[in-house]
Amino acid sequence: MKKIYNHKAIGISKFKLNSSSFKKTLSIAGRLAGFLKKADIICLKGNLGAGKTVFAKGVAKGLSIKNAVTSPTFVIMQQYLSGKIPLNHFDLYRLDKIKDIADIGYEEYFYDDAVTLIEWPERLGKIFPKECLLVELKITGNTSRQILFSAKGARYQELLREFKI
Repeated sequence: MKKIYNHKAIGISKFKLNSSSFKKTLSIAGRLAGFLKKADIICLKGNLGAGKTVFAKGVAKGLSIKNAVTSPTFVIMQQYLSGKIPLNHFDLYRLDKIKDIADIGYEEYFYDDAVTLIEWPERLGKIFPKECLLVELKITGNTSRQILFSAKGARYQELLREFKI
């Protein structure tokens, strides 16, 4: 498990973990869920097949979400209300224009009392959250992934510090 530490006054801004399997990625995400709070935003970045939805499933499981999490590619967003904390799961892969997400009132979901997971967050352009936890998944083998966590803002530096311990 290789880790990169950038210590700042309140926490860590980046570190990496390696996952050798689907099950390990679910476990890492489930463990992260234990540190999440209402209104946290997790941005999931990676190529097709990198494991963004697998990571989202792990977070949902860690939040005790009862429903099976699937990729909301064709509906942009799905809500799961059955867990310890509600979950808003966005998949912006098919998003054509920022206006499309603005039309659904994204601010109401990004900044409400739920945890928000955003797949393909780079499609947000100028409305990309100023503070969030960016999770980049990179394919390193058939079942292995490198997961880079980057904190954007004090809340997420603290989250990474807690998660790392």
